Amino acid sequence: MDLSSLTAISPIDGRYGSKTAPLRPIFSEFGLLRFRVLTEVRWFQALAAAPELPELPPLSAAANAHLDAIVESFDEAAAQRIKAFERTTNHDVKAVEYFLKERLGEHPELEGHLEFVHFACTSEDINNVAHALMLKAGREQVLLPAMDRVCAQLTQLAHALADAPMLSRTHGQVASPTTMGKELGNFVHRLKARRDDFARVPLPAKLNGAVGNYNAHVAACPDLHWPALAREVLESLGLAFNPYTTQIEPHDGIAEYCHALMRFDQVLLDFNRDIWGYISLGYFRQRAVATETGSSVMPHKVNPIDFENSEGNLGLANAVLAHLAEKLPVSRWQRDLSDSTVLRNLGVGAAHVLIALEATLRGIGKLELDPARLAADLDESWEVLAEAIQTIMRREGVSEPYEKLKALTRGRRLDQASMQVLLEELPLSDAARSRLAAMTPKTYLGLAVELARELPPIDAEAS
Repeated sequence: MDLSSLTAISPIDGRYGSKTAPLRPIFSEFGLLRFRVLTEVRWFQALAAAPELPELPPLSAAANAHLDAIVESFDEAAAQRIKAFERTTNHDVKAVEYFLKERLGEHPELEGHLEFVHFACTSEDINNVAHALMLKAGREQVLLPAMDRVCAQLTQLAHALADAPMLSRTHGQVASPTTMGKELGNFVHRLKARRDDFARVPLPAKLNGAVGNYNAHVAACPDLHWPALAREVLESLGLAFNPYTTQIEPHDGIAEYCHALMRFDQVLLDFNRDIWGYISLGYFRQRAVATETGSSVMPHKVNPIDFENSEGNLGLANAVLAHLAEKLPVSRWQRDLSDSTVLRNLGVGAAHVLIALEATLRGIGKLELDPARLAADLDESWEVLAEAIQTIMRREGVSEPYEKLKALTRGRRLDQASMQVLLEELPLSDAARSRLAAMTPKTYLGLAVELARELPPIDAEAS
């Protein structure tokens, strides 16, 4: 059976393949090979620029252009050529080395210096840089822009609904009123903070040889300051330099990356569940799509499937990310190979996050507020003004105001008329009584409207 979206085992490449397509050039084996080639080429170019290594003279503009072209024109045919070498070598990084030697041999200036490809490197020098570059590209090119689209769309909705009053629910019970815009604003603020944390996580890498000591480097060229050269190459690629490692870069940075992404996911999952609840309460309707079916037996249904889909994928994402963060920083002595197969799944967690983000975006785009439903709930819950009444009574010096209001309101539903009767019975000044009499659940909002409107706009296009 040929591989297709119908026959793929994982829904990442099957059912959701169109949604995860932006990650394919980055986290696929093609992407890994491309980043390995990039790493090898940049190391070769750095060696050529080092005066302490005269055996590899400085490269002409034409030679550098040839090397750059190998990176920039890397395509599936090039990746297949590497795989052809691997069928002989049974070693994926060695196959990259042979591919590059073949390509360098095409240029007269480079053909005499082929043994400086992969010079003094262990496979992990190339792999750890490639994996860091994969994570960097996935974050900058795909995940952060998708996060920003969610934050931008939610910010617009928060601004639009800044003055839409609604009941809060604490412990599932009616509580002091807020606005829908303010509640959405809470999530924007949280998501943006976690997004920024994720963006700031450094991605360390190393180019220090078989056990992290530059052994072969120093044996071959003791005059070259190898840590400085490694730092220069890694920082030029936008990575952080890790000076202390074994054969492998210890993956602590990957763990931090995964944990930061998990924290963003948890906030988004919390949002999905809250919106699911608001839809259930009728606060939001969902714009029906004529061609879609909500239930195979109940024709009336418009299910919150996008938020449910997002929730499910966030759970899968965090399960994968948690395993990556737990497993990868642990390695026996200077090296064991148990991380190798796990690292091939870096894109799995990212893919489930992307599916979740796109599902949330679809869901937000279908939301329509039902102001009448919000107003009806508020009008049935005048008892929520008890908080305001007892607080004003405290200011006026009334003894035990909380206890008085508790006796009159706890567990009771009050309407406007019963609230007015209650106010007449309380020991309040005329000014306070008049102020409270004019207050309604719809107007008892504190600074909710202002807080929602002050939410800074987010330019998703800038990311």
